Amino acid sequence: MIKNYSLHQLPEIAKEVLQFAEHKVLLFYGEMGVGKTTLIKELVKQLEVLDTVSSPTFSLVNEYHTKNNDTIFHFDFYRIDNEEEAMDMGIEEYLYSDNWCLIEWPNKVENLLPLNSVSITITTNSNQQRTIELINNE
Repeated sequence: MIKNYSLHQLPEIAKEVLQFAEHKVLLFYGEMGVGKTTLIKELVKQLEVLDTVSSPTFSLVNEYHTKNNDTIFHFDFYRIDNEEEAMDMGIEEYLYSDNWCLIEWPNKVENLLPLNSVSITITTNSNQQRTIELINNE
């Protein structure tokens, strides 16, 4: 799936991402400031999260709870230096928990990611729009 969107279309795009995704591990690729966290905030809103959503830049992972007692994990690996740091935090337990795992900067932990995931690449266009590309990985 490839789509262009503007900020006011974010709820619609988030709904489409959730419908398109065949797996619960979502990998968010894109430059700094492209809107990865903004999209994640909308995704967790649509998943009916009860908690305040913020970027886990310093904590590496935030845990959110939904109205249905589901758990969502939001990772930001921008600040890690190597995959061993992710191993030390127990990343495998999160990734194979059957909970939603939303991962910013997945390229930092590339060798630890499950094959069954969804790659989401966001790029900025010259007209204040974004392009999103989704690929279900097997």
